[in-house]
Amino acid sequence: MTVPARQEPLNNIELERLVATALDDARAKGADQAEVGISHYLGLSATARLGDVESLEYTNDRSLGITVYFGQRKGNASTSDLSAAAIKETIAKACTFAEHTAADKCAGLADADLMATNIPELELCHRWPISADEAIRVALETESAALGFDKRITNSEGATVSTSHGVRAYGNSHGFVHSYSKSSHSVSCSVLSKQDGEMQRDYWYSVSRDPATLDSPQSVGAKAGERAVSRLGARKIKTTKAPVLYVPELARGFVGHALGAISGGAQYRKSSFLLGAAGQKIFPEFFQIQERPHIPRAMGSSAYDNEGVATTDRDIVIDGELQGYVLSSYSACRLGLKTTGNAGGVHNAVVPGNADSQQELLSVMGTGLLVCELIGQGVNGVTGDYSRGAVGFWVENGEIAYPVHEVTIAGNLRNLYQRIVGVGKDQDTRGSIRCGSLLVESMTIAGA
Repeated sequence: MTVPARQEPLNNIELERLVATALDDARAKGADQAEVGISHYLGLSATARLGDVESLEYTNDRSLGITVYFGQRKGNASTSDLSAAAIKETIAKACTFAEHTAADKCAGLADADLMATNIPELELCHRWPISADEAIRVALETESAALGFDKRITNSEGATVSTSHGVRAYGNSHGFVHSYSKSSHSVSCSVLSKQDGEMQRDYWYSVSRDPATLDSPQSVGAKAGERAVSRLGARKIKTTKAPVLYVPELARGFVGHALGAISGGAQYRKSSFLLGAAGQKIFPEFFQIQERPHIPRAMGSSAYDNEGVATTDRDIVIDGELQGYVLSSYSACRLGLKTTGNAGGVHNAVVPGNADSQQELLSVMGTGLLVCELIGQGVNGVTGDYSRGAVGFWVENGEIAYPVHEVTIAGNLRNLYQRIVGVGKDQDTRGSIRCGSLLVESMTIAGA
């Protein structure tokens, strides 16, 4: 089997040298300020379907992005070619673009005194020295576990094993230059079940910075198979109002709508259902959102944001009250505020639980809908109107009664957030928002 000629990404020293050279070139072309980000990642992905290899992909992703400022005029350009000639050309284009842009009083770098200085070791890079043949074997093993889970598993959309690692460097004309390595690995599987002419599909996946902490191929496959079989016999229900319990992987998105609404961009554009909501009670008294950017090995961890601003622990929501917004230096300037070190988004937003488990929340709910999948994009970030297709299970007396499909759950997020009555400690740690199962006291459930 043919393998790529280069098995290592450019190292930290090489990338930092390229950053410094690019900054010098931008300065020589007359830029008052400049910032450069460069990354190089290598990856491998293998997909198996129905016992055969469906695809095998190698990735070798290189990119450079530069932003220059001539006074209050800004220009940016990017390239995937890291040769000296290509970088010079990219810098020249960014400078040319700046000549044709209007002045913006908020254009420029974040303040120099906000740059990260004490960089913590976050353990973000753990390589997986897996060969193509071994990746194929793991993918086949994952799919086999799913197909063998139950005789009603009749087809597969495949199992995929992916791994990537590399280096990112960032620098700006304040003299800040830093680089770090990171990795990401995953195992996933999706299968179809069939019974009495009915077909259902479901999936499962595991993702981690460290391959040693991935779920086993057998457990990922078996979980995908179990989920697909559990959906057989799904029924429609009549339109009603009832409690709704989100599983952790969906609760993350439900909370994420609030984080999007308090982003600086949504606030200064006045396109948020939480416009000007700092200091207001958005959630119930027990509800907290904490940003913890320095959790070792976490998917959302970072020592600094996309502008080099140091990240710090922060409580975004305390006892239900919104403490402030999620700001970059630009959005902060537009709002007359100070950056919160969130250029590029939040870094590990953690929602602590007030209930031990999903089963405890099912007992609290009594009768209602456990939502396991959402369909469609029916969320209006300006008004907060929320309407999503849903698949899950009807619950009676705190126990799952039968699977449900073809329903829609709806409400307004400002009201729905106030109706949250419980959050589990069963946090999903596979993304930048960490939240457990989340129970909403009442929602409109549109069915048959």
